Amino acid sequence: MNPINGEWFEIDGVRVKPGKAVPFGAALVRDGVQFSVFSRHATAVSLLLFDNPQDVKPAHEIVLKPRIFRTGDCWHVLVEGLGAGQLYLYRADGPYSPEEGHRFNRNKLLIDPFTKALTGDFRWDLSESFGYIPGHPDADLSFSKRENAAVFPKCVVVDDDFDWQGDRPLNYPLNKTIIYETHVRGLTSHPSARERFDVKHQGTYRGVMEMIPFLRGLGVTSLEFLPVAEFDEYEYEDRTNPISGEPLKNYWGYSTIAFFAPKGSYATLNTRGEQVAEFKEMVRELHKVGIEVILDIVFNHTGEGDHMGRTLSFKGLDNRIYYILDSNPRYYKNFSGCGNTLNCNHPVVRDMIIRCLRYWVQEMHVDGFRFDLGSILGRDPEGNLMDNPPVLETIAQDPVLRDTKIIAEAWDAGGAYQVGQFPGGRWAEWNDRFRDDVRSFWRGDASKVSALATRFSGSADLYLQTGRKPYHSINYVTAHDGFTLSDLVSYSKKHNEANGENGRDGAENNLSCNWGGEGEVGIDKVYWMRSRMTRNFLTTLLLSSGTPMILGGDEIRRTQGGNNNAYCHDNEINWYDFSRMDKHPGTYRFARLLIAFRNAHPAFQRQEFFVGRDLSNNEVPDIGWFDENGAPMNWARSENILALRIDGSRKEIHADADDVDILIFFNASGGSVDFLVPEPHDDQQWVRVIDTAEPTPTDFLEEGDEEKPVEAGTRFRVRERSMVVLIGIL
Repeated sequence: MNPINGEWFEIDGVRVKPGKAVPFGAALVRDGVQFSVFSRHATAVSLLLFDNPQDVKPAHEIVLKPRIFRTGDCWHVLVEGLGAGQLYLYRADGPYSPEEGHRFNRNKLLIDPFTKALTGDFRWDLSESFGYIPGHPDADLSFSKRENAAVFPKCVVVDDDFDWQGDRPLNYPLNKTIIYETHVRGLTSHPSARERFDVKHQGTYRGVMEMIPFLRGLGVTSLEFLPVAEFDEYEYEDRTNPISGEPLKNYWGYSTIAFFAPKGSYATLNTRGEQVAEFKEMVRELHKVGIEVILDIVFNHTGEGDHMGRTLSFKGLDNRIYYILDSNPRYYKNFSGCGNTLNCNHPVVRDMIIRCLRYWVQEMHVDGFRFDLGSILGRDPEGNLMDNPPVLETIAQDPVLRDTKIIAEAWDAGGAYQVGQFPGGRWAEWNDRFRDDVRSFWRGDASKVSALATRFSGSADLYLQTGRKPYHSINYVTAHDGFTLSDLVSYSKKHNEANGENGRDGAENNLSCNWGGEGEVGIDKVYWMRSRMTRNFLTTLLLSSGTPMILGGDEIRRTQGGNNNAYCHDNEINWYDFSRMDKHPGTYRFARLLIAFRNAHPAFQRQEFFVGRDLSNNEVPDIGWFDENGAPMNWARSENILALRIDGSRKEIHADADDVDILIFFNASGGSVDFLVPEPHDDQQWVRVIDTAEPTPTDFLEEGDEEKPVEAGTRFRVRERSMVVLIGIL
């Protein structure tokens, strides 16, 4: 038999053919499984097949001789008789010369970068498997003669077949999107999830499905999950909580090691790739009730760390290709703050990124992506920011991804800050300027009326000149990185002692205020002021032009105890304690009604920026700003007091349907202010809907609640640190 002609022959007890160079990964074919992996600089590559997840030795090791199994930089083989559930890893040999950027080590088994699953609930016990020698602080950890198969997860061959029951990605337009940022495990891990919602599969994709009635009732359109691609949650196991002694974990998941593989420990079954089907089922069931799935994806770095870090996949397959290296190639450029930086604009890495995004859209039906530290994707192989980064343009213009949401965190840890200027076309961006200006305004910092008005009306200063729209601004007040909303109004400084970093971690300037004492205090006036400020933040966020993002749990007043960097806690610091709905009974109701109010009014879903002119010849500009006396706004005033009026006519709000006129009074000062009520038009009457100074249920009046019309020319009292919303009715 001549293997070059594609005939079957035997290696180590299994029948093989040369197979094909592409696609990369492991693919089921008629006769078995086709494997292919990239390595330009390896001198030898082997495919190892395992029978069980904890096996120390492979059942078969197929040495891929270059003359037969290599095409260009692709090492490939077709193995007869294998099927879904087969476990495998790679071994790669080549030069170990860190000074030249090469870190091959044939003793270390390697994860396939294109694997679609890892042996799921596997405990990555890697602390002793990489050759660290105490007393040698400059030693590279990536070379050691210790085998690591017994303490290493295995790749799993996955069958892509799934009964989608006709499901397709929902792809809502951004202007009609309300994002809810959450953690798969944290949403349902607290005992209260079982007690209140009868969640039986806590901390899993199936647990998310069991929370669908709650999420649907809230009214959000889209769940944005913190990273679900595989990572080592035990990578901090040498660190403990100095208060409780509990081991710290990588809870957030920003250390990806297998970009195509959903996290196995988030599934109820996960030994042989069952997590893939469970993730798909979750997406399908969320779509059935009209809820999208957006993934926070981390292409800026991997979990392999710096020159002292572990060899898990990319380092051992082709370190020079996958990473941006320093002028001394032993070291890594670190624009991520996590030890390394992916070489995103190298053609091979760029191709992997595009194929990965396509996989999540085509095979997993996700609706969008949020790109962590997205500015890194705009850096060239030397680490310089590019004017037209190929990978960002490709993502924006890719035909498969054309309707997929792409959201950038438009900065990185290397000093890049591109909010409003993120390259590549149709990208939306996390708008941290919105967060900071809204926080400053409501804290009462002087002279913030202009900043508040700019953010509320869509941040034209950031997005207009680059041809983008208000909805390209992802507006948020809180996110996973920082205080929760409840903590924002309960703490004036961070309290990160449990992280074990002596308080060095986490942002110092949080623009927060405790309104009467750090943390939980038993003073009624403090409780009511915090409740009022919570309603102010939610109302400002949900009624602003742009795409709002709510931090999961803010609607139930979730607290992290003042920790503003809770990345390492898989415990009650991060879990959603739904018993807080009893302690703060009005917050969930207020958030639910506010979301419904936004969804019901096209005026809050604008696709164009306000121009401040009368577009409908009704003597009312599309938006008007004025002070409490109805006079034109003095944008230099120090007091944070202002009012706005939105003309709801279709032409004014660039919408498919007419809306009512809307009047909003803001008072972030320390005293009550009487606002002059302007004349309505078209025979409308003003009716008050929201008053954040009122307790539940009068803070938000529902349809059918009796409310006297507010007469034009009268004064409406807006109490200290509150806001009021009136609408015009016929």
